[in-house]
Amino acid sequence: MSKWITSIIGAIVVIILAVGSLFIVNQGEYKVVMKFGEFVRVYDKPGLHFKIPFIETTASMPKYQKVYNSNPTQILTKDKKPILVDNYTVWRINDPGKFLRTLKTVSYGESRIDAAVYNVVRRKLSEIEYGNIISENTSRGNLNDEITKEVALQLEKSNFGIEVVDVRIKRTDLPDENKQSVYNRMITDRQSIAASYLSEGDEESRKITSKADREATELKAQAEADAKKIIAEGEQEAAKIYNDAYGKDPGFYQLYRTLESYLTTFKGEPVIMMPIDSPYTKILMGQK
Repeated sequence: MSKWITSIIGAIVVIILAVGSLFIVNQGEYKVVMKFGEFVRVYDKPGLHFKIPFIETTASMPKYQKVYNSNPTQILTKDKKPILVDNYTVWRINDPGKFLRTLKTVSYGESRIDAAVYNVVRRKLSEIEYGNIISENTSRGNLNDEITKEVALQLEKSNFGIEVVDVRIKRTDLPDENKQSVYNRMITDRQSIAASYLSEGDEESRKITSKADREATELKAQAEADAKKIIAEGEQEAAKIYNDAYGKDPGFYQLYRTLESYLTTFKGEPVIMMPIDSPYTKILMGQK
């Protein structure tokens, strides 16, 4: 009976020791083995592994990338405007031994990441004016890349066993108490710009009108000068024609001019008294 009890106890002890010495590494996790609380080794491949029971213990750490969302924080821009910045960080544990010795827990690791990101983001945005931060032309991508690079470098120098993959600013907004005053100032600025555009438009309109009036006056004066020149040339040509005609038959020309004078003289049927022996009367009477 005593041998049977001893065998049972021995079997139980063996089972306890076997169970205590086995552990499983799952997909997507590190399994860290510690001896009396001190880091000994790490397993990163899935499967069944062994440890010394009661002496060695294990701790699990995430192997996959994690996303940490920072709480919105207030930051002053270069022109001293307060803004709320909301960002997230993609990170992973790349050295479980260092991570365990320095940070121990994921939550404490995320708190160190949050502090590093806040310091870099605050310094970067304090070098930029608010208008440039919210502008559509802002190269937000470049800013995010710069922040990621600096945060990653800081945490790498700290030997936390952390790799920062990406830091992104999700949103930049004004605190509620500042929004209305900024909106009012934006409205005033836009109204000032609109008034400036209207003033410039009126000035340009006056310049165009003045130029058009001057050109019209110059064109009219030039046209009048050309007309006078054409009239003078026409009169000169007519006089030449008259002279040529007169030279060819002075008698006919004299008769023609006399008949023209009759048209003018007798216009309106006037009463005219002329001597019977006047050359003017003789022509009317058909006498030579």
